[in-house]
Amino acid sequence: MNKRGMVAALIVGILIGYFAHQDKNDELSYGSTGLPKNCRAIIKANIDAYYNDEYSAEEIISSINRNCGEFGYSWSE
Repeated sequence: MNKRGMVAALIVGILIGYFAHQDKNDELSYGSTGLPKNCRAIIKANIDAYYNDEYSAEEIISSINRNCGEFGYSWSE
């Protein structure tokens, strides 16, 4: 393979890797009902709810753990 082919293969490989492994939490994401779909949106909703005295700190931590913890529902593969 010549130098130009190697550079082209490298660029294609980088682009495939980039698009295949994009972070699904890089933007806030909400479902059709308006509820948060990803961890970034869940964290924001929980912080807003805490500052608005809607939930206690314990309820906030429980929500974050349930949705975004090690085995949380909002993690995607």
